[in-house]
This record gives sequence, structure tokens and C-alpha cells, in this order.
Amino acid sequence: MKIISYNVNGIRAALKKGFIEWLEAAKPDVICIQETKAHKEQLDLSEFENAGYKYNYWFSAQKKGYSSVAVLCKEKPNHIEYGTGIETMDFEGRNLRVDFDNVSVMSLYLPSGTNSDRLSFKFNFMDEFQEYINNLKQEIPNLVICGDYNICHEAIDIHNPKMKGVSGFLPEERTWIGDFINNGFIDSFRYLNQDKQEYSWWSYRANARANNKGWRLDYAMVSEPLKDAISRAYILPEAKHSDHCPIALELDI
Repeated sequence: MKIISYNVNGIRAALKKGFIEWLEAAKPDVICIQETKAHKEQLDLSEFENAGYKYNYWFSAQKKGYSSVAVLCKEKPNHIEYGTGIETMDFEGRNLRVDFDNVSVMSLYLPSGTNSDRLSFKFNFMDEFQEYINNLKQEIPNLVICGDYNICHEAIDIHNPKMKGVSGFLPEERTWIGDFINNGFIDSFRYLNQDKQEYSWWSYRANARANNKGWRLDYAMVSEPLKDAISRAYILPEAKHSDHCPIALELDI
């Protein structure tokens, strides 16, 4: 099973940059998309269906043109869960899960902490999300949580580890994601690539992508029961439809 996660920074903009052609070439079984910035009715869904993703699901923020996630599948899931049921999280359209026989796959877009208000919102979201997952994994042990976590975990995940006062690399954020992993999840990329310094996001400023001054903000977190199923985990920096690039996970299940 090949799963891709991709923060597209606007699905309509990505479509104009060749997203469908890339998707047809990449051929994931499931693709988790974050920051679609669109409602379902604003899209021509036949574009995704014609590319082989007849089963496409969209969970959008109440505010148009903001946040929002999607999951596109080649095979029909058994169940689709829109949001978490937690009102303080769901109004921004940040969580969508599809359940198959042997695995459930979630598309997550964790908030960024661009200012003090949003940082406070982010920390609250993180706490509520952790509690939600603690309960969910009792019900669904085989869980993959893909998405933009907006946090670099270790110094190897950021081009300049001295940026300790910036949201995304704050000590409290790093502690949270470390605790999240220690609470029953595997950072699949780091599990198979212990020493690789690769990134999934680059600022649009100062030619950061060309100079590879990036951050690894996107993860495919795999629950412990699926550990032996992880066969490949890698980053796809050649895809350039966004300020992020896709990440990929392959499971033998």
C-alpha cells in the first residue's frame, strides 16, 4: 500500500501547476492532502476521478479559502470520518480519516503558530488531538497519521537548528511531537533514514528552496502495531506544486 501526504498550499493553484499529471505518475493508493483552501463544490471532481481516484473525500473549514484537508483513494474505504467531533478543532477542517480492512489513514493539518493567538490555539489543538488519538488507537490500533504537523522534531530536521525561538521549532513543540511518537507511533521517514537530512517545506523567501534551506514539517506517523509493515518511507522534493513537497510511505499489508 502506497500512501502519499502533500500540503498543496491551495489545490486549485496546484492543479494549474500540473498536479493531476504528477498524481497519475506517482500512483499512490491513498493520497492525504492538506491546505486545500477549497470547498468540494468549488472543484471539478471529475479531474480526480479520471486520474483513478473515484473515491475522494473533502473536509473543509467553515471559512472559505482557508485550511481544509482531503483524502483521495483508489479503493473504496469502509468508513470515512470527517473531523474529530471536537468543535474547537473541526471548524478549521483539519482532520479526515478513511478506514480500510487492515489500516486507517488520517490526513492531518496541524495549525501553525504565526502569532501569539495562533500559537495558543496550536498548543490547545495539540493537547486535544493527543487525547483524541489516545482514545482512537484503542479502537483502531492500525493507524497512519499523515500530514503537515508544522513542527520540526530534531536538529537534523531543520536547516538552521539555532532557530529555537520560532514556532515550528520551539522546545515545547518539539517535546510534544517527541511525546506523541513515544506514545505509540513511529516517524516512518526517520525510522528508515536515521541520518538523512531532507526537508519537506521551504520558505518562498530568499531563494530557500534552491539553496535547500528547509524544514521537515510533514510526517507519516505509523502506529506501533504496523511497525513490521513499514517497507519504504521517503520524500519527493522534485514535485513543485507548493512550498511543501510530498512525502511517501509504503506498507506491506
